[in-house]
Amino acid sequence: MSAAVPAPDRTRPFLPLWAAVLLAAAAGPVTDAAFPDRGWWPLAFVGVAMVLVAAQGRRAGAGFLVGLVWGLTFYLVHIPWMTEFLSPDEPWIVRAVPWFALSLVMALWCGLGTMLISIATRIVPRGVRGPLGRMLFVPLVIGGLWTAREAVSSVWPYGGFAWGRIAESQSDSPIAPLFAWVGISGVGFLMVFLVAVAIASVREAGVAPLLRVGLVTALAALLVAFPAFPLESTGTLRVGAVQGNGKTGYFDRPEHTGDNLLAQYEASAALYDQDVDLVVWPEGGSDLDPLRVPAAARAFDAVAEQAGAPLVGWSVTTRDDAYFNTSLLWRPGKGAVDHYDKRHPVPFGEYVPDRAVWRQFAPELIDLIQREYTPGTTDAVMDVGSDGRSILAAFAICFDIVDDALMREGVEEGGQLVLAQTNNADFGQTDESVQQLAIARIRAIELGRTVVNISTVGASAVILPDGTIADDLTRYTAGVMVVDVPLENATTPAVVIGAGVGWGVAMLGLGALAGQALFGFFAASPRRARR
Repeated sequence: MSAAVPAPDRTRPFLPLWAAVLLAAAAGPVTDAAFPDRGWWPLAFVGVAMVLVAAQGRRAGAGFLVGLVWGLTFYLVHIPWMTEFLSPDEPWIVRAVPWFALSLVMALWCGLGTMLISIATRIVPRGVRGPLGRMLFVPLVIGGLWTAREAVSSVWPYGGFAWGRIAESQSDSPIAPLFAWVGISGVGFLMVFLVAVAIASVREAGVAPLLRVGLVTALAALLVAFPAFPLESTGTLRVGAVQGNGKTGYFDRPEHTGDNLLAQYEASAALYDQDVDLVVWPEGGSDLDPLRVPAAARAFDAVAEQAGAPLVGWSVTTRDDAYFNTSLLWRPGKGAVDHYDKRHPVPFGEYVPDRAVWRQFAPELIDLIQREYTPGTTDAVMDVGSDGRSILAAFAICFDIVDDALMREGVEEGGQLVLAQTNNADFGQTDESVQQLAIARIRAIELGRTVVNISTVGASAVILPDGTIADDLTRYTAGVMVVDVPLENATTPAVVIGAGVGWGVAMLGLGALAGQALFGFFAASPRRARR
């Protein structure tokens, strides 16, 4: 047998199909346990290993089944907070529809991605010479295919769903500094690559065990030992962030209009003797539009004047009969001087795409979602400085935090810190807010910027550029955080490279798979012709 052709045992499945499906089903909750609230980050590697072992050597249909089962058991366990979004007056089965529908969509993506990985484990080794090539190049392809699946599902359809990417489990792990170098997609690729190398090394029985263990250990040590990106602060800004603890859920309205604004207003009083440079309120911080309601404008004015600092507030705003989810920069004595409109409203939450189409299938469910926010087109930064200082802040409203391109844009436009306003009241005491906070911590490292993650009800925290939490608040309590945050101008490699890492390794995986498939097809053509 040629050295270019692996022995049969190197590409055959590890397990019978029934056992592989059971392993994939178990991989879902194992992978979820790596994410907050548990946050047992090493289990992410275990979960990936379980999926790759189950997928090894499968034909397309079996590979799809393995991925589908894993995707379902992962997302059903990972996002049960989706059942909290609709009114508690609705039957549980109705409230469970968005949860199951989104889990199924993501599971289909997992099925497609795992199908490609299964095919790759069968055909790519045929074109690779030598054990070292099989232990390194084939894992590169597998990591690229995993990254490709995450990249596409994060942006399509309807803007995608970038929640639950494997790297988002690593905010507390020793490889977290890598986010500044290669971003979320790059870290995810490296995680899968490392696991795939470990699995490939098991099959290379002809290589000394010490060498195989040494290779995996060296790669793991390299990831852990990679240094943090060096940052040097150019000054500080004293930020006061206010968690008002109002009743801000879409279906959990306050008893009286204006109560949410009142909650934020009253909680802000704790800042007035703190000599802050900026006051930040969360998304959902006002149930009255200060641009249209004089009483709300007076409340915004009072907070800014008594704090002696600009207020970054929030409101639903209306322009030309269109509704926007809007951050407002409110200056003492001047009112609203700038604004940021949420770039990506949440489909089926803040608007219903193709409403007429989906209403045919579930009219009562679709009709529950009355709001129709318009995507924003503003810059991603505002100048929040005062007293002659120009300080640019990048903005993210709620799920904007998972948008890779938008978060990079804020830094590329000069953002020296990130203000992440969010309203987590729709999801109650679930893991949603702590999962989001973990993503915010990753963004701080990736962008090299302080992230002020302020929620109506929590989890709220001020996160420094190295991912550490400088201050936080207890969920479902009113309170303030006052922190002198560092201002940064340096641009991390993750921002410079941008989407290049993720799409680059994705194209490597897809290209290698397609190339080997074509080579196999044309190589087999003469044999078919001779029959």
